[in-house]
Amino acid sequence: MAFYRKNIGGLHQAVRIALGVAVAVAAFVYLTGTAAWLVALGGAGFALTGLVGYCPMCAMAGIGRGGVS
Repeated sequence: MAFYRKNIGGLHQAVRIALGVAVAVAAFVYLTGTAAWLVALGGAGFALTGLVGYCPMCAMAGIGRGGVS
């Protein structure tokens, strides 16, 4: 049973996962210290929204799988 309604489609999910992982890896390659961890955490959060198929910011903006509502 889902407690949320997916609001991003399959291609959008794949792009979010790929970009999130890429940002997290790049953070540790190009940055050091706290900055690396903060940027990597942001990238991981972005990838997580792709994995679950729900983006809270898209929901607040009214953007769903069928376009802008």
